[in-house]
Amino acid sequence: MINWLLALVAGALVSVAMEHLVRPAPLPLRQRPVAALQVHLASWLLLYSAFLLVVQRPWFATAFILCLQLVLLQTNLAKWRSLKEPFLYQDFEYFVDAVRHPRLYLPFFGIWLAIGASLAGAAAIAAFLWIEPWLIGTLGMAFFAAGIAAQITVGLLLLLHGLKYLPAATLDPVHDLTHLGLYGYMWSYARLQHLPIDTRHSPAAFQHPQTQNDDVTLPDVIAVQSESFFDPRRWSQHVHTGVLAHWDKLTSESLDHGTLDVPAWGANTVRTEAAFLTGLTPNDLGVHRFSPYRQLVKQTVPSLLTMAKQLGYHTVVIHPYPASFYFRDRVMPALGADEFIDISHFTAEERDGQYISDAAVARVLDRIFAKQDDPKSNEQRKASHTTKPLFIYVITMENHGPLHLEDRRAGDEQRLTSAHQSQASAAHYHDLLIYLRHLSNADQMIDTLRQQLEARPNGGLLCWYGDHVPIMPATYALLGEPDGKTDYLIWSTQKSGKITPPSHLSVDQLGIELLNAILAHKAPNNRGMMP
Repeated sequence: MINWLLALVAGALVSVAMEHLVRPAPLPLRQRPVAALQVHLASWLLLYSAFLLVVQRPWFATAFILCLQLVLLQTNLAKWRSLKEPFLYQDFEYFVDAVRHPRLYLPFFGIWLAIGASLAGAAAIAAFLWIEPWLIGTLGMAFFAAGIAAQITVGLLLLLHGLKYLPAATLDPVHDLTHLGLYGYMWSYARLQHLPIDTRHSPAAFQHPQTQNDDVTLPDVIAVQSESFFDPRRWSQHVHTGVLAHWDKLTSESLDHGTLDVPAWGANTVRTEAAFLTGLTPNDLGVHRFSPYRQLVKQTVPSLLTMAKQLGYHTVVIHPYPASFYFRDRVMPALGADEFIDISHFTAEERDGQYISDAAVARVLDRIFAKQDDPKSNEQRKASHTTKPLFIYVITMENHGPLHLEDRRAGDEQRLTSAHQSQASAAHYHDLLIYLRHLSNADQMIDTLRQQLEARPNGGLLCWYGDHVPIMPATYALLGEPDGKTDYLIWSTQKSGKITPPSHLSVDQLGIELLNAILAHKAPNNRGMMP
């Protein structure tokens, strides 16, 4: 019995002391609310009870929980260094994703660290099972059950009291973590998860049916969320000015272009994606701003895709990755997608680097347009009254990190300015060179899409934007960090002939701007008469 209590108390003290390893560092205990400490101790007691009920060895249960906490701390540190954001309650699902999609996650955690931790954990489990006696064998079933029941009761009472007085989350993760400590911070976010998104905040343009003027003909539309796309020439003079030549051409002809505020840094693509499709700001989403598709899989909200369907579009979403990732196979139809094309429509030979290439995605668009233009296919569609213009939303993958896993290729250095090519072999330039190669491929895709849209009988619109800046910590350590903004454009085959000065938008406004451009698109015989 003494051994049992010693393991419980020692584990609780070590668990609290381990908070000194959290980054960003929480305030000292005396500066935090008492309720935050109560929630921490209650959580420890309940976890200890649950594991003890399974393993029936007090020191084994203590060591196991502390090891899990250490893994959480290391994961938090990796995320903090890469993404400038601490680990969130919503991020626990990433542990499952890391098993399903290890390439996306383990390199940032540390592959060898993950292997070493797994082996050490296996050895520790074997040792505890062999050395430490089980409690039922020494105390008896009745005493063991009574002890577990007492622990759970005290833990629940302490937790309920602590949660009652725990300050509400501000939804600024750095502030909440530093003021509430790790366990209080997690609980403050967890208890908000049940709240629905208030759809009254949805943009009016997505809530009310849109009507088009008689002289408006719906153009085919391609909207591209380009992985890690931004104009690095704004950030560093080391990048060759010609790396985005096709992008420069289209911005000079665009209806609108400029910099874009996005709610993500280095990852969390779905935050930007959801903002573009729904027009909802982080404040509108509340706690769901951190993982919006977890809620959108359960709740329908007005969106750009549903509005496109109301206008008469056939909506297609293309994402060259497994459809189930981030629940997209369920979220996209709920947001208005008629078709969802995922990685199953591509082959391994269509990769460039680690992921399906932008060129391969552009070829899929070619096939979609060819099918629409095929006379036999068109006759069948006309007979069934389903002839519709296309609204295609593309989410690319080619430029997704981790960039350091790729090898450089001949010619990569040419994408740096000549003054710095001699330094390109340095380790801190490696990720940048890989990034610029994929960025150049994205630029080529832009030109391909331009050609596709110029061939459309009713003209076309292209909306292109980046989801976030790339993860390149070694490069940023040398050259400094970008401002976190990405870039966007809205381009039409109906060129106005005017040079549009750059502007600045938030990504939740971009879908509305695209909808306005659709509604302003004139019939082909009126080209050049822009409103």
